Amino acid sequence: MPIRRSRRQPPRKTRQGQKRRRPMAASRRNSRLIRVGAVAVGGDSPVSIQSMTNTDTRDAAATLNQIRALHRLGCQIIRVAVPDPAAAAAIRAIRAESPIPVVADIHFDYRLALAAMENGADAIRLNPGNLNDEGGLEQVAALAVERGIPIRVGANSGSVRTALVRRYQSRGMSRDEAVAEALVDSALEQCRLLESFGVTQIKAALKSSSVPVTVAAYRKFAARTDYPLHIGVTEAGTPARGVIKSAVGIGTLLMEGIGDTLRVSLTGDPAEEVIAGRRILEACGLRDAMPEIISCPTCGRTEIDLIGLAEKVEELVADIKESGHDIKLRKVAVMGCAVNGPGEARDADLGVAGSRNGKLVIFKFGKVVGAFDPDAGFEYFKLEILKNSTRTGEDRNV
Repeated sequence: MPIRRSRRQPPRKTRQGQKRRRPMAASRRNSRLIRVGAVAVGGDSPVSIQSMTNTDTRDAAATLNQIRALHRLGCQIIRVAVPDPAAAAAIRAIRAESPIPVVADIHFDYRLALAAMENGADAIRLNPGNLNDEGGLEQVAALAVERGIPIRVGANSGSVRTALVRRYQSRGMSRDEAVAEALVDSALEQCRLLESFGVTQIKAALKSSSVPVTVAAYRKFAARTDYPLHIGVTEAGTPARGVIKSAVGIGTLLMEGIGDTLRVSLTGDPAEEVIAGRRILEACGLRDAMPEIISCPTCGRTEIDLIGLAEKVEELVADIKESGHDIKLRKVAVMGCAVNGPGEARDADLGVAGSRNGKLVIFKFGKVVGAFDPDAGFEYFKLEILKNSTRTGEDRNV
């Protein structure tokens, strides 16, 4: 299954009419296109953000509430655990009201996969290696093909065969290298088995809690197949550590053109996963932040509460977006002193900087508008953002 040559895209234009530079990343790996409900995955489609609910799937109302909240933050595909028949049955009510496609997470029992698909799941995630029933897997494959439902094959370093890892180690590989090779072999074996049953709508994941192992496995698998890839670092940990591990692992792959959909796996609120995923895509140049918020580090010249001001601006922007507005500003700057703002931040569309007398200096496109007392300055700053915002679906300013 060779990788198709990536098609180059012309540079896009910003809302100010200026040409936007292409990300300094490798050409996007051109994987086969599949659809998870209404969301295209692979091909030339944008990298999508996923998360997983942590509610009891059998409680459809609670699960839907969480799905809606995650959707508002930018989640595009949601996965729900299906540990028993009651959870599989609840998918019918969940899918009927969900604003985004629903993926059923299946382990051990192929009958749960059948029930989830019969109840409307847009896709299923399974590990053929732990179903232990090839006849059952063939039934799952037949129903998936009949209904056009994609299957995500999930290979995990914790479940690869020990004998396979040892075989590669006996050839002189380090344990990390051996685990990466074993992950690739396991995923290929599972994909080939599904293909033998007629399934072609497949996406794959090869995850480890180790960033180097994860990156190595995805690189190897990407070079040998054209399956769309769900990327992420599994069991990454709490947000404090997990966001960093995920940003390094996912960001490395994205900058190499590898990855079609992602999940930041964190021990915490799923909302943190979606926010982190969105920010990783923005940092890689694969999604417009609109606006990108930049702020300088503190130093001895700073005579305002820069940390508090930067957090306040982030909250303001988030509130405006969550209220249903699109912000048309490309970059917003929060700077500690005149050295950085408007000096080093002169390319920002709108900025605020501290001054020695405690006032807030507001600048636009590198030109100072004026110096204000803190409360008045922040209110002016807020109104400037609102003046450059439109309600979603409208073209006029609010």
